[in-house]
Amino acid sequence: MNAPLEALAPAGTASLPSHSLDLGVIGNAAAAALVDRNGSIVWMCAPRMDGDPVFCRLLAGTQAEGGDWSITIEDFAHSEQRYLRNTAILETILTDGAGNRLRILDFAPRFKELGRIFRPLGIVRMIEPLEGTPRARVLMRPRHGYGAHVPETTRGTNHIRFLLGEQVLRLTTNAPIDYIEHGRAFLIDRPYAFVFGADERLSEAPLQMARGFLDKTADYWRNWVRYLSVPLDYQDVVIRSAITLKLCAHEETGGIVAALTTSIPEYGESGRTWDYRFCWLRDSYFTVSALNLLGATRTMEEYLSYVSNIAAGSPDGYLQPLFGLGLERQVDEEMVPTLPGYRSLGPVRRGNAAYTQVQNDGYGSVILSITQAFFDERLPTMGGEALFTRLERLGRQAAMRWNQPDAGLWEFRTRGAVHTHSAVMCWAACDRLAKIAARLALSEREAQWRAEADLIREGILEQGWNKELQSFVSSFGGRDLDASLLLMPQIGIIPAHDPRFLSTLEACEKHLRFGNHLYRYRAPDDFGEPETAFTACTFWLIDALVRVGRREDARQIFAEILRTRNHLGLLSEGVHVETGELWGNFPQTYSMVGLVHAAMHLSRRWEDVL
Repeated sequence: MNAPLEALAPAGTASLPSHSLDLGVIGNAAAAALVDRNGSIVWMCAPRMDGDPVFCRLLAGTQAEGGDWSITIEDFAHSEQRYLRNTAILETILTDGAGNRLRILDFAPRFKELGRIFRPLGIVRMIEPLEGTPRARVLMRPRHGYGAHVPETTRGTNHIRFLLGEQVLRLTTNAPIDYIEHGRAFLIDRPYAFVFGADERLSEAPLQMARGFLDKTADYWRNWVRYLSVPLDYQDVVIRSAITLKLCAHEETGGIVAALTTSIPEYGESGRTWDYRFCWLRDSYFTVSALNLLGATRTMEEYLSYVSNIAAGSPDGYLQPLFGLGLERQVDEEMVPTLPGYRSLGPVRRGNAAYTQVQNDGYGSVILSITQAFFDERLPTMGGEALFTRLERLGRQAAMRWNQPDAGLWEFRTRGAVHTHSAVMCWAACDRLAKIAARLALSEREAQWRAEADLIREGILEQGWNKELQSFVSSFGGRDLDASLLLMPQIGIIPAHDPRFLSTLEACEKHLRFGNHLYRYRAPDDFGEPETAFTACTFWLIDALVRVGRREDARQIFAEILRTRNHLGLLSEGVHVETGELWGNFPQTYSMVGLVHAAMHLSRRWEDVL
């Protein structure tokens, strides 16, 4: 059995691995922020998750000051941190050398109010003494223009307004404004609340409002978790992953970010620093599928609205790989000279040039993520012929593009090929359209899409197979392997016990597996050979091993991955195999999805125990 995550995790405890990405996430599907182990907010973008980082300390390098919102206790001794059980509310306890203790509660309000979900662009921080009368300093140091500018401020009797470029944000508090404005230490002899968000006057006193928001937000998350279909084992893993995935959704439009950060390197000075604060059709499919597996179908319904708008804006059905959260089609990539980068390992980028690439797997990703809407009777509005007709436009693109070169799911920037995974996803698009047509009793269209799917499958099994290697390969006619080949049974194009997949699994383990981690590929790309294992790929290996009956091997790998999580149970994009250190953008939805799928696969069944 895995140890519970909800217990307090002391900072610096010897039993925990040392991670630099020891960060917690707070959010409400509108706002999101990252909090370090000592209770400092080091990352928060506004007015959206892909906006200007008003707190940018995470990427401000090793020497810079500012760009954070810190609450520090004088004579600091140590910190403890946890999430309140089954919520997105983060608790940090700071202790000084004399044993005085201070508690910080951080959250973004989210609850049902007046028949809708209340989820303002803002966060709430509450501090209170636990033991003695600690002295603390509250430093509020936002920036704008990607760290370039210190904002001008104005103040009132209980608030400070920050003029952050084109937006104004307000901090309202019952703490002495003079202490906050000048960063002076003061005694924490009573509870204090800090409400940060839109430039609006509060309708209640800050502490009263914060307490009400806290209670309602805690109730919301605990009720949301109550209706998840969790496995018998690893429940804490699944619950924390599900909440984190929910926090990466932009509920207003239905878009889902791949991660909340930009430019955390895949490893060291690799130059692999990308902006992941956009909605990749591929990544969103995996997120939606994981939440659907848990019975949390609302995200799928919201995503359906998002992709329906995308499809409506593309009359011929062509899909670029990623979009902005507000359906923006152009998200130009540029270097940001004002931020040195994570650990000063730049460059920092905003925007992502991958939007200009051809990636042919997107058609399957969209259709796979929406297929359940035609079959799930729980949904208030199920998919019908009108939605199916819109999806057929995407299917026609898949039928045309399955054997055409693209950049692939790894987004190679300087070369193209007919990638096997892209072809498999084009097959999935046509296959699911055939199944949807059958569900809707549209026999002629079912036959049409089944014929298209059969044609593509035949081509993949012939051209994606390397007889000499006795393995499927990354691209038609190629010799290299990549981890996406392990998804073939999961997508459904070939059974797991097919000899061709068994030999492909063997080849992938031989060439890509290092200990209990899997690299996405080993052949050099635009930046040389990858230096970290891609955590999502390790979960794909777990899935494949379970499907072929190697459950104990899968359990051993899963146990290793659980140990690589940070102290709050969160994962980034990758892990350095030798050190176990987390690297890459954070939290990575791909990785959190993998935790859900692996836990569901490896858990005992309820009926086997109860």
